[in-house]
Amino acid sequence: MDIDPSPSTSSGDLMALTQSSLPKIDENNAIESKTPKERILELLDVLESHVEKLRREAAQLEEDRDHLLSSLDSVRNTDLIIELADNDRDDVCRYAERIMNRCLTVEVKILTQRDKTQEEALHQVNHLIDGLVMCVKSDPENAKAKCVSFMNACSSNIVHGVTDKKFESALLGCTVDDQKRVKKRLQGLLHYFDKLNVTSIQ
Repeated sequence: MDIDPSPSTSSGDLMALTQSSLPKIDENNAIESKTPKERILELLDVLESHVEKLRREAAQLEEDRDHLLSSLDSVRNTDLIIELADNDRDDVCRYAERIMNRCLTVEVKILTQRDKTQEEALHQVNHLIDGLVMCVKSDPENAKAKCVSFMNACSSNIVHGVTDKKFESALLGCTVDDQKRVKKRLQGLLHYFDKLNVTSIQ
């Protein structure tokens, strides 16, 4: 999702907002007076903080969207669906599909600057995770064990299991932002596995 400035926010409002965050300067005090460059740098510092805040909020929206999609997928694959009558199952599946499609209309896009090596590392990481996802239904236990080994590669504190060295090597080649996103994605997958276990028990 390309985030556009709020239509109610004019450039004058933005300048007022940023200037209100700047320290008060007494121009009559020669000791505290600053050069034009220093004043501009102060303004840019404030604007940079707003940009980073915007990126954090967009990242949170992206995470919220992924959680919703994961929850919807869990509902569509719950064992309870099988227990429904054909007509009821069709109604529930159409309802879930409609919500899923509605959620997919929201796109959050945060660009991360990467060099060629980092691009290749991220591609390799995504390829490994996609392979894990492909075997979730056919072999959930092995998929979860693989997910745990990937998760261990993201943390210095290994909870249990082994660390996938191939995944760890690829992950270390990624940018810091990508490493954070990969870790959150794996956390979401582990949460999904836990929900599958709860569903099967019920």
